[in-house]
Amino acid sequence: MAFTEAMRFTMDAWPGLADGSITVTFRRWKRCQVVLGNQYRSPSGMLEVLAVDELADASAIKKADAKKAGSPDLESLLERLGPPVEGTTLYRVEFRNAGADPRDELRKQIPDDDEMDTILKKLDRLDARSSYGPWTTETLRMIAEQPGVRAPDLAAQVGRETKPFKLDVRKLKSLGLTESQKVGYNLSPRGAAVANARLALD
Repeated sequence: MAFTEAMRFTMDAWPGLADGSITVTFRRWKRCQVVLGNQYRSPSGMLEVLAVDELADASAIKKADAKKAGSPDLESLLERLGPPVEGTTLYRVEFRNAGADPRDELRKQIPDDDEMDTILKKLDRLDARSSYGPWTTETLRMIAEQPGVRAPDLAAQVGRETKPFKLDVRKLKSLGLTESQKVGYNLSPRGAAVANARLALD
């Protein structure tokens, strides 16, 4: 399983990803960002890549692919795709809904003592490898106290740039500790238990 920014979708596409009606996307990339057969996380579960094709230009997009990509017609799809970008290649990516993100179930699981110890050690390693310095406890505390607050606002509170802050929150998410909301984040039940244990040690 993998995650890539290149396979992000706008919120209007989430229902179609969930019910399987959206099975194609078109992306302009400097180099291909997905691998045939790999699964990628999306807001509506896992997506398995079934085909990746390079297109000479947007005129190669077929009308039948418009609805598969979540657009009412080809004209709308082309408008959304926008003009060519120098140095990029247009890709057609076909995928299928491969089921729920395993992290969804993980977020509900409260760790026992042994697992809690393992998680806390993982957080220690994340802190030790960070050029920013220890950040995991601080970030868990902020999200617990300010659910639904935008990432740029949270990052600004601790003097950080938004992008690296969001990347760090994603590391917590991969451990099942945080959940993304329409705006901002909140702690999962698992994350709340870990945060309580972490803060109790400070």
